[in-house]
Amino acid sequence: MAKVCWPYFDPEYENFSYRINPPRVSVDNDSCHDCTVIKIDSVNKPGILLEVVQILTDLDFIITKAYVSSDGVWFMDVFHVTDQQGKKVTDSKTIDVIEKALGPKGKSTEGVKSWPGKRVAVHSVGDHTAVELIGRDRPGLLSEISAVLASLQFNVIAAEVWTHNRRIACVLYVNDATNQAIDDQKKLSIMEEQLNHILRVSDEEEDEKEAKNNFYMGSTHMDRRLHQMLFADRDYERASVTTTTPDVDCPLSFRPKIEIERCGEKGYSAVSVKCKDRAKLMFDIVCTLTDMQYVVFHATISSEGPYASQEYFIRHMDGCTLDTEGEKERVTKCIEAAIQRRVSEGVSLELCAKDRVGLLSEVTRILREHGLTVCRAGVSTVGEKGLNVFYVRDAYGNPVDMKIIEALRKEIGQTVMVNVKRVPTNAKAPAETRGWAKISFFFGNLLERFLT
Repeated sequence: MAKVCWPYFDPEYENFSYRINPPRVSVDNDSCHDCTVIKIDSVNKPGILLEVVQILTDLDFIITKAYVSSDGVWFMDVFHVTDQQGKKVTDSKTIDVIEKALGPKGKSTEGVKSWPGKRVAVHSVGDHTAVELIGRDRPGLLSEISAVLASLQFNVIAAEVWTHNRRIACVLYVNDATNQAIDDQKKLSIMEEQLNHILRVSDEEEDEKEAKNNFYMGSTHMDRRLHQMLFADRDYERASVTTTTPDVDCPLSFRPKIEIERCGEKGYSAVSVKCKDRAKLMFDIVCTLTDMQYVVFHATISSEGPYASQEYFIRHMDGCTLDTEGEKERVTKCIEAAIQRRVSEGVSLELCAKDRVGLLSEVTRILREHGLTVCRAGVSTVGEKGLNVFYVRDAYGNPVDMKIIEALRKEIGQTVMVNVKRVPTNAKAPAETRGWAKISFFFGNLLERFLT
């Protein structure tokens, strides 16, 4: 058989245009009196919008306005941002971080690989071992998970826990007594077996359904990973928890209004999202659209008071628009789920104590004994201090009685500093938000904003 010779293809060719036209980043504190304007011009590439929004989100910036245009070979974005106090970003070190992260020396996020679905997944990340869990939520489940880790002398360095529509997704970074990734395969096998046991659902039919899911494996952003896990778990299709309140997972004040229309002249689908504004809202929506294989060509984002209005002009990666009602309904459900996963009302508990093995287990056990269930949690370690934030409600999804919080504070406050905050709730949206002003999108005006 004759030997087939293929033409040589330089693997660096795809990055050639990016190298000769590196990203240009400008941080402007003069154009607006109440915010910092960040402009990014770059060669367009798949996933670049998510990368940029992810970096701004990780820097704890609040995006008040944004204009996005990435049609063709060029990517141009303008973001109006403030810090957590609503002030301009003036710190020179922070500005330097922005320019390096978004500029030519910034590192792109690594791609993720498809991986068969499991309830428990384990892999190494530097000096830590990442433990990922997905399953049916129930009161006290986080306490059981942390107890398993404590019994094996695994210390939780960082963690993020989300619950939505009776599902729970966790990403925990743990290490051993030497602050290294865990290489004891026997202990890891025991951990997987015990965690799988406590996550096992009683309904065998639902169990089979879970086994068919696909997750994504690799080095990826923690919040994005949680979105991927819950999206793969199809949490957007499951029924909400039935409680004494109308809808605990999505209170009336947080229920988004999502509309999808065909933009015939340009060949896009226009996705309009109007909901209560909050931190990381744009990241959650862009993350979900990206993971659903949709490309954002243009977008406008704005915040008016406590509410946000966002409009995205999208196509699927294959170039198709959302033409069927089934496609529109699925995208609507997925975006709504992405918004709701991070929503919490009621009471948040902020706890600070000296970091040690079993700290998370001890705290979650006390919460469980007081009849509190955790609907969202974040764990971090700064130096020798462990910082934990829990959003809690009672076992029935009702607001927590403050007498319970005071009793908990007395019990846990002997060794742990406790700060209690009420998360704002609004039973009814303000009257002026019933009629939303439609965002105008003019391609010429948008380009002028970038070129000036």
